[in-house]
Amino acid sequence: MMRSVRFSLALPMLPPDRLIPLARRADETGWDGVMVPESVFAPETVSARYPYTEDGERFWPLDSPFVDPWVAIPALAAVTSRLRFGTSVNKLSLRHPLLFAKTVGSTAAMFPGRIEVGVGMSWIPEEFAWLGQDMRTRGVRLDEQIEVLRACLAGGWVEHHGRFYDFGRLRMDPAPTEPVPVLVGGHSDPGLRRAVRLGDGWIGAQVTVDDLRDVVDRLDRARHEVGDDARVPADRFEIKVTPLVAPTPEAMSEVAELGVTEVITVPWYFFGGDPTDPDVQFESVARFAADVIDPLRPT
Repeated sequence: MMRSVRFSLALPMLPPDRLIPLARRADETGWDGVMVPESVFAPETVSARYPYTEDGERFWPLDSPFVDPWVAIPALAAVTSRLRFGTSVNKLSLRHPLLFAKTVGSTAAMFPGRIEVGVGMSWIPEEFAWLGQDMRTRGVRLDEQIEVLRACLAGGWVEHHGRFYDFGRLRMDPAPTEPVPVLVGGHSDPGLRRAVRLGDGWIGAQVTVDDLRDVVDRLDRARHEVGDDARVPADRFEIKVTPLVAPTPEAMSEVAELGVTEVITVPWYFFGGDPTDPDVQFESVARFAADVIDPLRPT
């Protein structure tokens, strides 16, 4: 049975003063959530190809503003009442998981049931080098980091003795009173297997319908390979993505039928006008809700 699709407003590369008004507008007009992306810094020159464009180049200006998600999310949660908030995604492989768990756990404790986290790996060698992290081990470290994150978010006394992280018994209070979903990003086969094995779902970047079909098929194969080691059953596994489709109920129903449980989107690119204009952005949030979200709500 197809699950009802949810909708989250993405807030990418926006001036800081736009975030609160847009989140409030989403809360008022019936969106389900808000997703905040992350970029720690922008190297002037990058010694790797960007994996999500044909030419391998970054498609955004290097001076684009990226407010830190864990500064933005508590501020936005405090001025809204319903919305869930998450990251799309945190580059967890750049961080120590204990410090990250403290940030996420404190936020989730303040806003019970409204916080989730998307995690993934950076593609930028300079980020690893300048933050003192080993890019070569980013995949296996991410596996262990997710384990540490989940243990700390569960509350109580925890200890961990792994390949990369080793610590004795500790507590991290306050702990969240409700579970914090962890979504795992990555379009590679290892990334999809990681999502099935360690995540409550998979979170992806922009995809066409054909790309989405391919990802869903590969997720199914990954679930078969992982077998009993899958963290959650298929009917509870989330698929959250930005589909490159028209802003219509019919198009969104099609991606929901393919398995998408949450659409993450930026509505001010759909309806004309200058997408950088704050009025266009503000009004498009309400228009997308009226034209697309409301017709798909269960009656």
